[in-house]
Amino acid sequence: MRKVLKKLASYYKPYMPLFLADMFFAIVGAGITLVIPLIVRYITNEVLALNSGQAFDKIVWLGMVMLALVAVECFCNYFIANYGHVMGARIEYDMRAEIFAHYQKLSFSFFNNQKVGQLLSRITSDLFDISELLHHGPEDLVISFIKIIGSFVILIQIDVRLTLIAFAFVPVMLVYAAYFNTRMKRAFKRNREKIADINSRIEDNLSGIRVVKSFANEDLELGKFEEGNRAFLAAKKNSYFYMGGYHSGLGALTTLITIAALIAGAMMITDGQVDIADLVTFLLYINTFTDPVKKLITFTEQFQNGYTGYERFMEMMDIQPDIENRPGAEELTAVKGDISFDDVSFHYEDHTETVLHHINLAVQAGDYVALVGSSGAGKSTLCNLIPRFYDVSSGAVRIDGRDVRDLTLKSLRSQIGIVQQDVYLFVGTVLENIRYGRPDATREEIIEAAKNANAHEFIMALPDGYDTDIGQRGVKLSGGQKQRLSIARVFLKNPPILIFDEATSSLDNESERVVQESLEKLAKNRTTLVIAHRLSTIRNAQKILVLTDMGIEEEGTHEELLKKNGIYAKLYSLQFAGSSANGESGTV
Repeated sequence: MRKVLKKLASYYKPYMPLFLADMFFAIVGAGITLVIPLIVRYITNEVLALNSGQAFDKIVWLGMVMLALVAVECFCNYFIANYGHVMGARIEYDMRAEIFAHYQKLSFSFFNNQKVGQLLSRITSDLFDISELLHHGPEDLVISFIKIIGSFVILIQIDVRLTLIAFAFVPVMLVYAAYFNTRMKRAFKRNREKIADINSRIEDNLSGIRVVKSFANEDLELGKFEEGNRAFLAAKKNSYFYMGGYHSGLGALTTLITIAALIAGAMMITDGQVDIADLVTFLLYINTFTDPVKKLITFTEQFQNGYTGYERFMEMMDIQPDIENRPGAEELTAVKGDISFDDVSFHYEDHTETVLHHINLAVQAGDYVALVGSSGAGKSTLCNLIPRFYDVSSGAVRIDGRDVRDLTLKSLRSQIGIVQQDVYLFVGTVLENIRYGRPDATREEIIEAAKNANAHEFIMALPDGYDTDIGQRGVKLSGGQKQRLSIARVFLKNPPILIFDEATSSLDNESERVVQESLEKLAKNRTTLVIAHRLSTIRNAQKILVLTDMGIEEEGTHEELLKKNGIYAKLYSLQFAGSSANGESGTV
């Protein structure tokens, strides 16, 4: 707990002057609240005993003092509400930037096991509650303690017996609050988990809304959502059960303090032990005492919300990236493009089964190499080891003779261009999506890259040309158009090493032809690895590697592999039969 609170407190450091000012005005405001009942007591005990002329002058003067104090208190409350919230928002900004930067460092294996909605809830609703706690928490505690301690000191001077009666309820309240606090904490944590599940369900549904509608499965999705929504409602009901008991019980106890003080004071007045003015003052301070108690009740709920969110925040921040720069990692520059796999084996962390077995492979700079094989043979995995999306389990992957693990991730990945089957385009314009390949590129360079990718003509036919908004994930474009934009991005990046991961397998024949021309133009004079199914992509490859569960079982040119009459020849025979029947180029 001490470590967590120390880390939590560190977020105040950049805003310490603002934090101290916030605390100062909180103390001043709380002090004024204690002073005003003392002035009331002075008027009732002392001023009213004076003659009418003197009393009038004193009351006017004290009235002006109280108005001035109210004005100061008003400014204090304004500063706390305005600048205090700004401080909280700035801390929230810092924490959101911190966790977003942390997300960028985490590797593919992490995202393979996470839901986007869950990650989103940690960066939005969780952080809001944390910032509310960091803003209101310290000032509420300071104000409450000043009022409680100040009230106690003043009350005990008015009458010790009445004070002891009033404060006898405090231990009962503490025990009561502790009991409900424990259960509220568990309930609020469960709420967080359930709302994150709902966010994941909504994100999944909206991302796949076209699939939902194509299968007319709206009712099915509503059923799934209803299940999660019902679980969240049950969790909320549980938390509200404890919250209701907490608020109502402590509210009743604070009211009982006033009742007990009033009854005891009234009895003492009848015995002549207390005068009416002292009882009135005492009751005024009872309100001053019970008000911070209620504030502490609110703070406890806020603390449970904020601290639960902070625990979830720290859970995420404590996850270390699987792939990161080694100490002393060097920059990769002046790349020729030689790639070698030296006795490489690989398996995913959550699987004991090895995907790649003792792979040895040498690709010379400028070579055009194709990878074929059945699904699950490890073609994509092999290529993912080059930019270190995953690390080898044993062996080494080298570029120009240097182990990729000895290179900085940024310099390594900046030298590699990847064109995938599943193209991801960001919300924004055509120009912005191509510029993603090199953020400092000029408009002229972007247009040149689009021309090289055979994309310029269709872009100019769009309503606003390069400034056309393409919608979520490029929904306004065809598959071939999206693919050509992704190729234009890589043209703009201009890397010496290329990886084509089934880049044309989902396209129709006409789109495939145009995209293939773009890919061949892009691959010229670059080291290129192609994961391919369609023969049109690999027939001209300098080398074709046939990957199976046992590793690389065959390699050679298209003609050489056909002459061997092995695995490749069988795959070719199967696809050839399929293409003859369909009148299309088949897949390998």
